[in-house]
Amino acid sequence: METITRTRKVGGSLVITIPKEIVHEEDLREGQLVRIDIQRPKKSGFGIFRGMKSFSEEDEMKAHD
Repeated sequence: METITRTRKVGGSLVITIPKEIVHEEDLREGQLVRIDIQRPKKSGFGIFRGMKSFSEEDEMKAHD
């Protein structure tokens, strides 16, 4: 099972919380060793150009100078 979770600082370390759905599905218990594969999720570009006006003919001409 895969999930995305946020790190948080506790003392000088970063910790993550394993969601209870994964705990139950994998039958995890306190004190067990687990392997964690760290991958940063790709950020969506959705909405990145919101509020940007359309290109004008003048903008197009400047791009080709």
